[in-house]
Amino acid sequence: MHEKIVFDIETVGFNWNVFSEEEQEYLLNRADIPQDERDQIKKKETETMKHLSFYALTAQIVAISMFNPDTNKGKVFYINPQMEEFSEEDEALKFVPYEKEEDVLKQFWSLIVNYRQFITFNGSGFDCPFILLRSALLGIKPTRNLMTYKYSHEHHCDLMSQLTFYGATKPFSLDFYCRRFGIVSPKASGISGKDVGNLFKEGKYTKIAKYCMEDTKATAKLYFKWQEFLKF
Repeated sequence: MHEKIVFDIETVGFNWNVFSEEEQEYLLNRADIPQDERDQIKKKETETMKHLSFYALTAQIVAISMFNPDTNKGKVFYINPQMEEFSEEDEALKFVPYEKEEDVLKQFWSLIVNYRQFITFNGSGFDCPFILLRSALLGIKPTRNLMTYKYSHEHHCDLMSQLTFYGATKPFSLDFYCRRFGIVSPKASGISGKDVGNLFKEGKYTKIAKYCMEDTKATAKLYFKWQEFLKF
């Protein structure tokens, strides 16, 4: 079994018209949207998709990056109907396309069992439950429990939990932590998570995959900062 792996996901909300009228009404009620604004929101498909991308019941995973911080090797499994496979950094980083979310998830589950510890940034609050729920919804059996004991970094080192001392201090974004710790932010390229929906709609799948990997590499660098100065 390998020692550790860092992972990150990118998600895109489903088109609004995928949901029934009852589901749309429920989602609007849950978001506490005033009645006079609801028709406008329904018309703004792009904005609606951004909002839906936060929830496993209303979005799909379009990319999962996995990066070994000890070997500097990694893979991104991502949705790309054009099936464009490529590599970077002397074959150390591989970008593997799939047509369906199911295949992306299956590849993730086949690899995650090979690592003793996984590292994320806010994985407990987003990535891990999202992956588990999407897998269940698609009929895919997870190969391990991603929702481990919250107050331990032994199996899951969630850097947001560690850097806030389990909620004792205010949390910041990965981008902000990176900037303050002197790490090149994954957003330095001009892309952020809020752009993923538009990129997917425009068919710019490789840009999403590269951004996902940059997020993961930045998380790995932040992990080493935590490990050197704050791990006890």
